[in-house]
Amino acid sequence: MDLIASPTQPSPAAHTRTDATALLRLVEATLLELHPDAADLPPVTLASRLDQDLGLDSLARTELLLRAEQAFGVSLPEDALVTAEKVKDLLHALERGHPVDLAPAKSAPRPSPAPLAPPAPDAAGEPASASTLLEVLAWHAREHPGRTQVTVLQDGEERPITYGALAADAAALAAGLQALGVAPRETVAIMLPTCPEYFSTYLGILMAGAIPVPIYPPGRPSQIEEHVLRHAALLDNARAVALVTVPEGRLVARMLQARVKGLRTVLTPQQLTAHGATPAPLAVSGKDVAFIQYTSGSTGSPKGVVLSHANLLANIRAMAQAIEASPADVFVSWLPLYHDMGLIGAWLGSLYVGMPLVVMSPLAFLARPSRWLQALQRWRGTISAGPNFAYELCLRQIDDAALADLDLRSVRLLFNGAEAVSAATVRRFSERFAACGLRAEAMAPVYGLAESSVGLLFPPLGRVAPVDAVQREAFSREGRALSTRSDDANALRFVGCGRPLSGHAVRIVDGDGHELGERQEGRLEFRGPSATHGYFRDPQKTAQLLHDGWLDSGDRAYAAAGDIYITGRVKDIVIRAGRNLYPQEIEDAVGQVEGIRKGCVAVFGSPDVATGTERLVVLAEARPATADEPRLRQAVARAVIDTIGEPPDDVVLAPPHTVLKTSSGKIRRSACRALYEGRGGRFGPDARHLQLLRLAAGAARMQLARAARSAGELLFAMHGALVFGLLAPPAWLLTVAQPRPARAWAVSRAAARVFFALTGMAPRIEGLQNLPEGPCVLVSNHGSYLDGAILLAALSRPCVFVAKAELGPQRVVGLFLRRLGAVFVERFDPRRAAEDTHEMTSHTRRGDVLLVFPEGTFGAAPGLLPFRLGAFLTAAQAQVPVAPVVLHGNRAALPDGSWRLRRVRLEVEVLPPVPQPPPGELLGRAVRLRDAAYAAMAARVDAGEEQL
Repeated sequence: MDLIASPTQPSPAAHTRTDATALLRLVEATLLELHPDAADLPPVTLASRLDQDLGLDSLARTELLLRAEQAFGVSLPEDALVTAEKVKDLLHALERGHPVDLAPAKSAPRPSPAPLAPPAPDAAGEPASASTLLEVLAWHAREHPGRTQVTVLQDGEERPITYGALAADAAALAAGLQALGVAPRETVAIMLPTCPEYFSTYLGILMAGAIPVPIYPPGRPSQIEEHVLRHAALLDNARAVALVTVPEGRLVARMLQARVKGLRTVLTPQQLTAHGATPAPLAVSGKDVAFIQYTSGSTGSPKGVVLSHANLLANIRAMAQAIEASPADVFVSWLPLYHDMGLIGAWLGSLYVGMPLVVMSPLAFLARPSRWLQALQRWRGTISAGPNFAYELCLRQIDDAALADLDLRSVRLLFNGAEAVSAATVRRFSERFAACGLRAEAMAPVYGLAESSVGLLFPPLGRVAPVDAVQREAFSREGRALSTRSDDANALRFVGCGRPLSGHAVRIVDGDGHELGERQEGRLEFRGPSATHGYFRDPQKTAQLLHDGWLDSGDRAYAAAGDIYITGRVKDIVIRAGRNLYPQEIEDAVGQVEGIRKGCVAVFGSPDVATGTERLVVLAEARPATADEPRLRQAVARAVIDTIGEPPDDVVLAPPHTVLKTSSGKIRRSACRALYEGRGGRFGPDARHLQLLRLAAGAARMQLARAARSAGELLFAMHGALVFGLLAPPAWLLTVAQPRPARAWAVSRAAARVFFALTGMAPRIEGLQNLPEGPCVLVSNHGSYLDGAILLAALSRPCVFVAKAELGPQRVVGLFLRRLGAVFVERFDPRRAAEDTHEMTSHTRRGDVLLVFPEGTFGAAPGLLPFRLGAFLTAAQAQVPVAPVVLHGNRAALPDGSWRLRRVRLEVEVLPPVPQPPPGELLGRAVRLRDAAYAAMAARVDAGEEQL
């Protein structure tokens, strides 16, 4: 399980000293084999750290674990690759392992795979009319509740989950969240490893009306500080109110809770489903947020991509159409479920189509890559996916002997995406596993990004992936992708990722936004129904993303013969002396240098003020066994020269785990540049206890600051209550003493303005010029009991409040509203409501301005409630304009269920009147007015409440 936990202590008699000695000898032998020419290898003890002391990178650790399994006859736990940081941790992992016979079986003729069973009669069709993921689940649970949707491979066991069980477990979890007070549109974080509970947790959050926020579980204990700091910023941006995790994750969860103000509770799925209750039904539509995908970008600032049910279903349907997916397919996946490729591409896509999904932990794959391909054979998998490094890992770790027993003839598609696709990797994987029956056309490079849900470019079926060789000099200096010979050793090579999905479009533009022609490199932009509307609570980054209806991918590419070739990230390209340098190929070359940890190299540009260009910096993790640093620097520089024809400006050799990576394993080059420029050459992680001490001290400072803020908020609330208590009685007396509503309005408005001035919350008013001159109907959103006072202070022109009938008989509020000339309307009696509409119409015909809250009430959840029709019937009957008025900050200033005033910025925004519908039947015109007003206000209300 990929969560921080103390290593399990061995039982006293579990292993003898001979076992420890044998393990030490095994580690020494592995080190000697990895560094046959090393003059002085580090000593190996039980306290030796595998990476920092012995220099074993992830690939070498994987090899060591495989050898340990063979030597001791045990199957190690899936989390061993992460938790085993020292030799003694590996010993403890061996003690926790399961005894098995791991001797390789004798080779036998490869049997023909059993034919795929045809779809059952009830498998026909798909939930084509579904507008939400919940409707998709309900359709399958109704049509075939007993069919298996997911099979989870976990620690040697197979755990099937049917559609019916998935729906029932999700409902129980939703009821648990609702019992905790999680409100619709609040965010709930999921910090779970790959496990059966993940699927019901995600859907249960949706059933509760909340928004799932998947985050990745902490990995290595030595990286706990970076994990907590990064995820605290993410959860704070997401305004998460709850976090769902496993018991092993509670330490990290509590650290996060100490740093995230709104994070109210941390629970396990079992705690949430313990009572097995039925959730209260909630209306969920296609435009509602289905989850927030925080991109694993290279900068420290979190970006939450907001994706609706409609976005996800559009993407899933387009991908399914592109690959002709059907219930007869079987998707086998090890991809993490906190990442869009695993969550949407593998699971939600399988859920929609109705194909079985077989899923294993990413750690199971990393510890033994052959498990992935063996699962494809065992389950007759037809579709799978992985980033480029996964295919490289298989090439390195699966030996030739294993190929004899591997059958991949059932596989029709292996997607390669989520990171730069290497032409060499595609070729070598296709050639090597052709002996296992894998067809070359099964290798399918694709391209996508979270801002387009997950998929954007897919290749046509049945073709071998095209590789384009282009002239290096013309491409680096002018961005022209001129073809060259396939055997040109100096060529740059890019892989074609296909064409846009159905209903989607892409274009290549220059720096001024002008579209470029074929074979001209530029910035890739896209649009389509899968595209996000923006980043959560980040209007500035959202504005940078959107350009004239197109979205900026952040990647550079060129088009050729109908295919799109991705060339690199815009922000990662180094511009040096007018030449574009591509970090990926330099990193690959440096990673081949003996003594450098492959996959642990970051190449980036650092501004050089003196020359006005960028310095080319290579940050590379060196193995601790490497003593001759000058020689190693020269070897790195030589590798760079051989690749691009010129040397780097600086080569920095750093200890293991210095190069920062995203959750999906991509190099965070911008973060590495910040590390290089800001830490003065100091690299490497501190000891775990020092990280924990810093985290505890930081949490204590934040708690003190939070207590100070709470005290300040309490003092402000007391100040507000005092101002109201002193001001309200004389204001009420003066208002009710006025003989005419206009005079009463003027008195009340003056009192409201004084109140907001004394509390420092005078509302800012925009769009007053949009108020119609004569009689009209003003409709405003309703979020708190403060709304009437805000409108009194903002609107200088007297209005007739339309209030619910229950307020009329009240002695204080009712008398106050009557003096203002309010109209009291019945909300529940249709006959009385019709009469009230006639009264409202008569007011507008006398030249009055009606002020209506068409929602009729308010609650704690953000956004608009459905509008009642009365105000719009009045406007249609009297033929007067409807002007929407949007209040911002009102709900936060005085939330539902609280009388404690909070200091926030209040704004009143008067929108232009909604267009008058064409002449026609009265009810139809009223409905069109209502819908137009709702659409105009919903966008502004959401923006004001920072949903984007």
